[in-house]
Amino acid sequence: MWADGRSRLPSGFRVGHAATPDGLTGVTVVVAPDGTVGAVDVRGAAPGTRETDALDPTRTVGVCHAVVLTGGSALGLAAAQGVVEALRAQGRGYRVAGAVIPIVPAAVIFDEGARAGVWPDAETGRRAFASARSGPVAEGRVGAGTGATVGKALGPERAVRGGVGYAVERIGALEVGALAVVNAWGDVVAPDGRILAGVRADRPGRWLSGRGVLAGGGRGAEGGHTTLAVVLTNARLDKPAAHRVAVMAHDGLARAIVPVHTAWDGDAVFVLARPGIAAPATLTGHLAAEALARAVRRAVCAARGTPDLPAAPEWMAGRPAEGAGGAP
Repeated sequence: MWADGRSRLPSGFRVGHAATPDGLTGVTVVVAPDGTVGAVDVRGAAPGTRETDALDPTRTVGVCHAVVLTGGSALGLAAAQGVVEALRAQGRGYRVAGAVIPIVPAAVIFDEGARAGVWPDAETGRRAFASARSGPVAEGRVGAGTGATVGKALGPERAVRGGVGYAVERIGALEVGALAVVNAWGDVVAPDGRILAGVRADRPGRWLSGRGVLAGGGRGAEGGHTTLAVVLTNARLDKPAAHRVAVMAHDGLARAIVPVHTAWDGDAVFVLARPGIAAPATLTGHLAAEALARAVRRAVCAARGTPDLPAAPEWMAGRPAEGAGGAP
């Protein structure tokens, strides 16, 4: 687990993580304060989602109570029900005709758990919700990033560990944070194009270019990919403006993952905008893209390896097993 006190959540938001007992997969939940507006933009060609239609700018519901990111592919969507039940127990939800209906969109990654036939259930979702805190966000192989991997152009056996990353950008009173679950097909790259995590070459400290492998006809497994993100902000946005921020935030994925939004990824970016300060959607979206690119890079730099699969910092240091490195 890795956390950086400099990257705190905007006021009112909480983040929780939980893993399945076997440690192969898990759930990350972002709990929003009352009155939060939600949006989503899905760019990957192979998404797995729940209730994302409710966030469409043309739909009636104007609030969002939490977002669930989960492993286990489509079967992991069961974790969202645990969060719904926990919110209902607190009396939180969209009130209509005397009913209290929590609005909890969710999205999945196809991770190590999905390959092993293991997925988070409602109880895992409840545990993630119960662990949600407003303090620094734990990063690396936690929550929905527990079974994540990166750099699968030659299959999972040449990949490295992915995970969860978080970063925040601020201008004056405006805060824009981004949380990413990185399980990408492509390489994670630094601002100068240097590979931070990707396809392992024949010896530690070396990478193969995923783009080069693709150009040579390789594509790896068709399942097992996707990067998910949640942008959290204190900008006061309506649903169309929040959707524009989600669209712009995808630029952060494109800056940090090469290639991105492939036919085998289900990439999605959610936005949660709590009632706060007046701020232009364009400025908020720009900061969201900057924060998201950093969050993706932090995820792979914060990851720890396992005996069967190293993390990127370990591979670069020539260590094939557990250890961790700093994050940019």
